[in-house]
This record gives sequence, structure tokens and C-alpha cells, in this order.
Amino acid sequence: MTSSPTHPLHFSLPLISNKVATFPTINKPFSHSLPLQRVSYFHSLTTSRAALISASMTTGVKEVLPPALTSNSEPPPLFDGTTRLYISYTCPYAQRAWIARNCKGLQEKIKLVPINLQDRPAWYKEKVYPPNKVPALEHNNEVKGESLDLIKYIDSNFDGPSLFPEDPAKKELAEELYGHLDSFSSALRSLFKGDANDAALDFIETSLSKFDDGPFFLGQFSLVDIAYAPLIERFEPALLEVREYDMSSGRPNLGAWIQEIKKVEGYNETRRDPKEHVESFKRRFMAKQ
Repeated sequence: MTSSPTHPLHFSLPLISNKVATFPTINKPFSHSLPLQRVSYFHSLTTSRAALISASMTTGVKEVLPPALTSNSEPPPLFDGTTRLYISYTCPYAQRAWIARNCKGLQEKIKLVPINLQDRPAWYKEKVYPPNKVPALEHNNEVKGESLDLIKYIDSNFDGPSLFPEDPAKKELAEELYGHLDSFSSALRSLFKGDANDAALDFIETSLSKFDDGPFFLGQFSLVDIAYAPLIERFEPALLEVREYDMSSGRPNLGAWIQEIKKVEGYNETRRDPKEHVESFKRRFMAKQ
């Protein structure tokens, strides 16, 4: 199994509008106290499964990321037996599949094919994936899509450490959290626009307290963390800068999760500069005001 060290991605994103919008500020008191049993975990991962996953993410092999393909790019030799993961470096949904691929140690078995979503090649829709979205996985002469389906497929159909638990109670919570993803994303967008209702974050805080064998949603790192990481990665810096709202303030479990997820190398390699997320959110939401 292979993995690779942090490979920061830097993009130049021009502002679409210079118009400034004023939003009400939402403030919450800062608190970072952690329950003793969770604090002790952060000093040492003692379970064998955690050790296995950790080993799969830190082999020190650096992956060279290919440039994104555009409307002028020729297609790869499609359906030639090569397994390809079509992504965008900027898409949170594609990032999920990219993280799963990395955390399984599949960098040499699943080739990344990044697509420029603003200038996507016509052949991608015509010959690869008619919905014309990312992510998509070309495997065994078929192409599969939808991010949640893909991370489960990658975990089940390729070698590498399992990213889903056998514990029935953890499986039950996982399904509940998968079902909460759309409403969570919608709630964060509303919060960014000025809605003071942050119940969705309180739900996450409570969910993170269900298992005490690790800082992640199911205790140990899993597909659930992979599903939520791209959303929190984007909203955390945007809310902090634009709203002066700290997602983890008063939510020690979420604060711990944010710190620990950044130590997962398979995820860390896919992260973008937080400033890029902030500028992207300003263009999407503030320029319309």
C-alpha cells in the first residue's frame, strides 16, 4: 500500500466582483475543554486498526498531480484496462473519492484524471460519463458516479485497509450521518448567509460523542469522515473570516475532529489553501448582494 506526503494545491482565483456586502456577525464564546477520555486518545492511537490506517497514509511516497484537462485536451486511452478516477481539484464531492483512493493506498492502481469544470472536454460527456459530473470511476470497462456510492465502492472493491466498521452500532450511526449530509450542507450555507440557527453543527457535535475509541465520527477514521471532511474544510474558514463565527467554539468534539482529520495524510494531500475557499464563497454568495 502506498500513500504520499502533503502536496499543497495552489490556484489563482480572480474575483468576479468587487462589490462588498455587509452581513450580521454571529458570535459564540470560545471553549476548547475536552472530556478526559477523548484527550487521552489524542496523545496515542492504541488500537490496531488505527495503526493499520496510519501506516497506509504515511509511506512518504510523493505523488505528482497531473494538470487538469480542458476542452483542448485529448482523451486518455479509454477502457484500456486502466482504472481512472475523474475528479476536479476544486470539487468537494470529487474530493471524497480522491480521499478514499488515497487512504486505501491506491495511488498506483487508480489513476487520477482531473477535469477543468469551467472548461471541460466534450469527450468527457460523450465518451466517459454522460451526466458530465465528477467524480466518476472508470473500472472494469464501466463508469460509476455519485460520490457516496463511489467511496463505498472503492472501499469494497479494492485492496487496502477497510474504511468502514463491522460494529452494527457504528454502521447504524454511519447510515444516519450519510442521510444528514444534504441537510448539513444546506444548513451551513444558510449559516454563511446570516441564519443564526446552528443546530446542524450541534448535531455533529453530539454525533462525535457517540464513540470514545477515537476522535472521528465512528471512533476510528472511516468513510463518514471522508464524506464530511470536504464540507467542513470549506465552511470552517469561510464562516470564520466572513462571519467571525468559529464552528468549533463550544464544540470540543468538533474542534478535536478538525485537528485530527488534518493529520490523516490521505486527506491532507487533497486539501486546498483555506484562503481559496474563502474567496470562492465570497464570489458565490457576496457578489450577488
